Amino acid sequence: MKIIKYSDSDFRNTLRKVVDRADVDLVVHDATVREILKQIKERGDAALLDFTSRFDQYDLSVEEIRVTPSEVAEAHNNVSDEGVEALKRAAENISEFHEHQKQESWEYEKNGVLLGQNVRPLETVGIYVPGGKASYPSSVLMNAIPAKVAGVKKVVMCSPASKGQCSPDVLVAAEIAGVDSIFKVGGAQAIGAMAYGTNTIPKVDKIVGPGNIFVALAKRMVFGMVDIDMIAGPSEIVIVADDSAHADFIAADLLSQAEHDEQAVPILVTCSEILAQDVVKELKKQTIRLNRQSIIKKSLNDYCCLFVVESLSEAIKVANDIAPEHLELAVKEPRACAEQIRNAGAIFLGH
Repeated sequence: MKIIKYSDSDFRNTLRKVVDRADVDLVVHDATVREILKQIKERGDAALLDFTSRFDQYDLSVEEIRVTPSEVAEAHNNVSDEGVEALKRAAENISEFHEHQKQESWEYEKNGVLLGQNVRPLETVGIYVPGGKASYPSSVLMNAIPAKVAGVKKVVMCSPASKGQCSPDVLVAAEIAGVDSIFKVGGAQAIGAMAYGTNTIPKVDKIVGPGNIFVALAKRMVFGMVDIDMIAGPSEIVIVADDSAHADFIAADLLSQAEHDEQAVPILVTCSEILAQDVVKELKKQTIRLNRQSIIKKSLNDYCCLFVVESLSEAIKVANDIAPEHLELAVKEPRACAEQIRNAGAIFLGH
């Protein structure tokens, strides 16, 4: 991690690298993903099992691909009551939010002509939930619940298992969210299975959810045959802060993204050099207390930047240029700043 001042000669160059972070050469993996998709399309479940053994290092039978009700019941024994309640509260909040977002049909008549739009839910949606380095029950809730609110009839989920076992948190979240079928497969092969369909995994109308570069490439390649949400990159956060912000809070929020992935992008943009220096100290202090230190340190060393600019208006301009997935406005008047934001996925206001 490094502090880069507006007056530094490499400020613009460093900022440009951050802005262009999505311009990654994917060609190196292109042939691999195309072959995986080809095999899934031609060989179905047999190819799915072969790739699961090859990439995820465990063997499944066709009968074991689908998670059983008894496995979901067993997952409840491995999640605390507090954890279950937290998932239920989150599910309620997500559902309430998306009820407001739901589209409705409409029509009107003009000059004797009836015009309008009928809004209908998709029949089947597939959600992808990453596994391996971490458990992501939040990804289950954030992808499955909007589908259910929209009225999607069938939601299926693919998630890689560890030694044949899915994360208990993920399984419990899937049950709470109303997922209809869960399959223990991941990677590009899971995307192919949902796009083409196999004897075990149904063909879906749309695939949503984050994943690694292989998942992102696979989604891009099957788009058109099925709909997708987006081509997601590594997790990222930009925090715009003034001298009213708390260094310990900012450090914690930066770390919340850094622990996701070695390629996660945590960025602070501030008009206070003192705050930037304090955040560096807090990042070092808090990292020591966390479990995923190797992942965090890699992210901080390779991708973390703390930009010190001359004014809050300049900080907002930098944030708009970066166009982050998560944007936090830790400033005295966050609503006023939010009015100036044009490019961000989710905006969080205040300290």
